[in-house]
Amino acid sequence: MSPRSMLVTSALPYANGQIHLGHMLEHIQSDIFVRYQRAIGNEVYYVCADDCHGTPIMLKANQLGISPEELIEQIGISHRKDFEQFFISYDNYYRTHSPENQHFSEEIYKKLKENGYITTKTIKQLYDPVKNMFLPDRFVKGTCPRCGAQDQYGDNCEVCSATYDPTELKDAYSVVSGAKPILKESLHYFFDLPKFKDFLHDYIQNSKVLSSEMANKLEEWFKQGLKDWDLSRDAPYFGFKIPDTEDKYFYVWLDAPIGYMASFKNYCDKTGVNFEEFFKEGSTKELYHFIGKDILYFHSLFWPATLKGSGHRVPTGLFVHGYVTVNGTKMSKSKGTFIQASTYLKHLKPECLRYYFASKMNNSAVDLDLALDDFVAKVNSDIVGKTVNLASRTAGFITKRFNGKLASKVYDETLQQKAASILDKVKDAYENRNYAEAIREIMTLADEANRFIAREAPWVLAKDESQNEKLHLVCTQGLNLFKAIITYLSPVLPQVYKESCEFLNSDLKFEEAGVPLLDHEINKFKPLFTRVDPKDVEAMVEESKQDLKAQNAKPQAQKKDEKKESTEGGYIPLDPEITIDDFVKLDLRVGTILEAEEVKEARKLLKLKVDLGFETRQIFAGIKSAYEATSLVGRKVIVVANLKPRQMKFGLSEGMVMAAGEGGQEIFLLNVDDGAKNGDKVH
Repeated sequence: MSPRSMLVTSALPYANGQIHLGHMLEHIQSDIFVRYQRAIGNEVYYVCADDCHGTPIMLKANQLGISPEELIEQIGISHRKDFEQFFISYDNYYRTHSPENQHFSEEIYKKLKENGYITTKTIKQLYDPVKNMFLPDRFVKGTCPRCGAQDQYGDNCEVCSATYDPTELKDAYSVVSGAKPILKESLHYFFDLPKFKDFLHDYIQNSKVLSSEMANKLEEWFKQGLKDWDLSRDAPYFGFKIPDTEDKYFYVWLDAPIGYMASFKNYCDKTGVNFEEFFKEGSTKELYHFIGKDILYFHSLFWPATLKGSGHRVPTGLFVHGYVTVNGTKMSKSKGTFIQASTYLKHLKPECLRYYFASKMNNSAVDLDLALDDFVAKVNSDIVGKTVNLASRTAGFITKRFNGKLASKVYDETLQQKAASILDKVKDAYENRNYAEAIREIMTLADEANRFIAREAPWVLAKDESQNEKLHLVCTQGLNLFKAIITYLSPVLPQVYKESCEFLNSDLKFEEAGVPLLDHEINKFKPLFTRVDPKDVEAMVEESKQDLKAQNAKPQAQKKDEKKESTEGGYIPLDPEITIDDFVKLDLRVGTILEAEEVKEARKLLKLKVDLGFETRQIFAGIKSAYEATSLVGRKVIVVANLKPRQMKFGLSEGMVMAAGEGGQEIFLLNVDDGAKNGDKVH
């Protein structure tokens, strides 16, 4: 089979803020995919850029007293540095405020207009009477007209995912001044998205561009009916002016995805790569976009429609991921869990986060939780305890006893074959972006390798010179098992892999991970990784904390309906003592949340559907104040399974999920380690 040729992109970070760990999920996910494809011999071009246009950029620059161009230059330097330090291997990292992007934006617009897909009409638009400016959708907030969620943006609801016109918002207000917007007429330019309904529906349902989960999500929008897309904005606005107009600019979401093309064109012009081969209609080259679920609508409808309408190829695949939570809740500045990439890098190695994200990441859009205690435990166990220690416990004997030369054969042929046999499973997992499955396969091999070393005990063999031959064979085998493991992990741990190649004195090839190095000289072993100190994690969280006005305010009196009052130390007093006989009456089981939704009529409740392995239960949980329903799907929880069902106003509740905390936003669902299955009893 000839090598594949592909262009891979990540969504463009907005150029008005720093990179945080939520951003890093996507860039790590795409980088692992790219490194794997390159490792098996495919031709991969990997590009990204800063998204530089829009009102937020303009307003922030004004606030700082600099030009928008100066702001995006400063932010761009910071973004590139963060990605480089996390070993994100972009061929080109560019910006949308570029001559290439202006060229493609104008060219695509003109082709759409020539083909009859651009219309104009006068609309009534929300206008800030204090700042004398039309308000972009994201600078209007209010109550969602569909589900009633408060403080939602003017274009879509982050709670129910509904899309709407900002004029439909209830209790709308300007984010810029806080004033109530007024309606004012303005001429706008529209893209006729409904004309692409049949094409888009066939593309989404039959081309496998999206997972079935995401394709089904889009069915909701098709049922609602596609609407004309407003692609213009009024001055003042930082962006590209629409050709043949005086005060109209391209909406940022028109030129942002075109930024993929611009960044690649900039790279092609510098390297001689043929740009047209990748974007011409009918191209057989592969094009993949990694995106968050919050921008699915733009990438799955507007972007392919504008490409199709202007005579370009459409994406081969859209890979959609969820959000990052920390310790089970949304990232919080006050708790120190809204962590910037630069802050993380002051305290921890980048590959720790790469590995942890990979160990939790599959090809669904389920949110990923960075549980900090689990993060420390998993990194120390898997990278240090199971992988690096495998080399450190055997390399010294090879260097001191055998002049750094490996034996000419392996000791346990069956075990070595095991190392080679998982190649196809690991490749399939990486290919399908099911990195967690790849890690499971690799760590299963690591467990067997460590059991082998523990059983053969080279440190004991070394005490008896008559066992020299066996010592040589055992240590050679141990290092070759390490070679297989670190080679399989190379897309995830690129720096450790690079240093391992130097140590083993070999260019370790992915397809030959299980092929042993025999009668081969290695270099002296140097420490490849160190354990994570929990104190470093604590220091990172502490540095990430931001004081809020609320923290300086007087504490509110506790609500009357709270059953217990905190002690002076801040802890709720213990309940009356029980016996073991009381405790064993509880039947606690592991379950996975399949569905979660708000109970609109209830202030505290979420309705959960939980898979307990042997059956599915409906449970009402008073955790709405601490968790968004969408963030819980796919999460494992502990359930009181033998609690008598309770008929509530909203339905039957058939259990209770276990959580810690004193209520309000201080509610923390209990985590379940990997390996526990639905229905497992908790002791």
